[in-house]
Amino acid sequence: MNPFQYQRAADIAGAIQSMRPGCKFLAGGTNLVDLMKNGVEKPAALIDLNRVAMSAIEPLPEGGLRLGAMARNSDTANHPAVRQNYPLLAQAILSGASPQLRNLASNGGNLLQRTRCPYFMDAAFPQCNKRAPGTGCGAIDGLHRNHAIFGASDECIAVHPSDLCVALAALEASVRVRGRNGERRIPIGDFHRLPGSTPELDTNLKPDELILSIDLPSSPYAAHSHYLKVRDRASYEFALVSVAAALELEDGAIRSARIVLGGVALKPWRVAAAEQALIGKPPGSAWFEKAGQEAVAGARPLRQNAFKVDLVRRGVARALGNAGGLA
Repeated sequence: MNPFQYQRAADIAGAIQSMRPGCKFLAGGTNLVDLMKNGVEKPAALIDLNRVAMSAIEPLPEGGLRLGAMARNSDTANHPAVRQNYPLLAQAILSGASPQLRNLASNGGNLLQRTRCPYFMDAAFPQCNKRAPGTGCGAIDGLHRNHAIFGASDECIAVHPSDLCVALAALEASVRVRGRNGERRIPIGDFHRLPGSTPELDTNLKPDELILSIDLPSSPYAAHSHYLKVRDRASYEFALVSVAAALELEDGAIRSARIVLGGVALKPWRVAAAEQALIGKPPGSAWFEKAGQEAVAGARPLRQNAFKVDLVRRGVARALGNAGGLA
């Protein structure tokens, strides 16, 4: 690990003013510190946010819920308002990591998780455009069983590791951030970036911006939602494919639907065509299987991860079945 300076921020304004090139904000550190130990991240300084008051979980005046960026994952998943009104989010959080990590990991830090692609995580490996732009992507011609089938480019085929973010995308959350030029909100669908020609950029955050909170709008999906995670082992494992499925039912028909995939792209992958295929239809396995077929349209698997296409198709149908009460 490279030497670095350490300072502790007392408030939001102080944290933002302390940010300068080469610095990183430190929350739970469950991903950042690992990357520092591996020599992937080499910040000149860490700005510790753990004494900054950003951990409240509270209702919004216009309805909905505000999740503080420093609220721990475990506290978020077990909060009564989350469990009652956003069970999809609670399910997603509890499917990730281990209880020990969830007790430490923050909501804001979860948004900023970096890919677990082994070529990125190993600083000794020379080919990784995300870690060292211009060096190539070792995964394309190497091992890519866990990699992207949507939204990849010739520069990078990695996937985003978060479960929380997949649920947030289905719930149409927004991310409230503040920098030296003031405060703004970023819709969750615009927060993360696909690799394109700049795979080193994971998000659309500006360098001096600090995540303050995640804001959830009022949701019609509390009664009919499900988070499905398909992985190689039952716990403490990242998703091969995950599905956040949510349905709004009215008079026995589907009024609206949200379907977002994880483990298949460098950001949560919302499949609007699959959602639209369900509108006005009664909950039923035939329609859910049709949505699964729509969800894999445009998939571009490589030789080792083509199995993910079938996982998505079947996973969407199963998650919808659970959400719709068919399971």
